[in-house]
Amino acid sequence: MNVTSQTAAAVVSIEIGGMAIALRSPNPRFRQLLTDRYSGFIKPSLHPQFEFDIELLEPSEATRSNEDVRVWMQGDHFSVERGDFRAQWNPSDGRGHIRQSLNPYAIDSVLRIVHSLILAKKGGFLVHAASVIRGGDAFLFAGVSGAGKTTISRLAPEDVTLLSDEISYVLRDGDEYRLCGTPFSGELARAGENQSARLRTLFLLEKGPENRIEAVGATEAVRSLLRNILFFAEDAELVQLVFQSACDFIEKVPVRRLIFVPDQRVWEIIR
Repeated sequence: MNVTSQTAAAVVSIEIGGMAIALRSPNPRFRQLLTDRYSGFIKPSLHPQFEFDIELLEPSEATRSNEDVRVWMQGDHFSVERGDFRAQWNPSDGRGHIRQSLNPYAIDSVLRIVHSLILAKKGGFLVHAASVIRGGDAFLFAGVSGAGKTTISRLAPEDVTLLSDEISYVLRDGDEYRLCGTPFSGELARAGENQSARLRTLFLLEKGPENRIEAVGATEAVRSLLRNILFFAEDAELVQLVFQSACDFIEKVPVRRLIFVPDQRVWEIIR
């Protein structure tokens, strides 16, 4: 095997929302973990948007993964830190470095943060929400913990394609928005399908005594959306971009409240 082939063999490229991130590691066990974890999203790329060299921490170096994550701008690069990983990358040249423990939760968090920062520059975002494709259109289901994201996903009929039951990928496409599948799963422990479709409606979930759909005012819609958008950076400019993205989204995408009884009949009114 020549040097080029050896280099290629040490890289796993993960494409989510059309953005390829190459992860380079000399550790075959870690590369297999990545391949298994992101199997539906592995796509070799000659020109990834970002490349990360990964260095694995010794077990004694890693601490608890439930510590709060910190994201901040330091000169020309972002720094990210949690107990089980530390990362830096330069948005301009697309190169970065990650030191992390040998587990899928650390790289999951890094990927979510990188995508959230990139999307912020493009008018999109990651959001705590379930998402599906039905009849060629995509639907988004957002709500606080316990509102029913996993329930609505579990009840979906066979003609529904699951994009995510936990963290959905909203991509701005001109004057429209598209939902893209993600491998970031919730209670279903099932990755979404690597597909995308035009977003038709955002539903704010609420469990109730009957199935019905209600109108939602713009102020409440923006507030509810912002409450569920994933964003970590301590950067005033990016925070403003995310706020503006939420306002733009609400102007272009219908937002409705979906009150539902947790059984499959709710899908009769989701069209």
